Amino acid sequence: MKKIVIALFIMLSVFSVGAVNASSNNLIGDSTAGQIIQIKDKQLNELKDYTETYGSETYGFTAYLLNKVRIYSIPLCFVGIAVGAIWQYVIGIRKLDVHDRGLFLIVGFVTVFVICQVLPLVFAIVVKGFRN
Repeated sequence: MKKIVIALFIMLSVFSVGAVNASSNNLIGDSTAGQIIQIKDKQLNELKDYTETYGSETYGFTAYLLNKVRIYSIPLCFVGIAVGAIWQYVIGIRKLDVHDRGLFLIVGFVTVFVICQVLPLVFAIVVKGFRN
């Protein structure tokens, strides 16, 4: 009896997945495509603003990338710090050999976080301050 119920459940799952895939042929709608184009135009305008601000395409692109790294490093480093805290305080209590690994993760992610936040400022000071 269990085998029959399991077989029916598997067949129902397979057919329902096939029905969902068959009804979703239009993956990107018109409004979604328009939003993607708007996001692309916004990013290109932002890159153009950086190029005009720094007076060079190379410096503008570098400043644009450093700004994106600054923004995306915040959640990544917070997740890394949380994982390090779990390693140190939760897993490290039971296994003393991994206790230090958590501390090293926390220190490493805090260091990366500080570098990613300060590097765009240092770049702006060096490029704007020491160039003509």
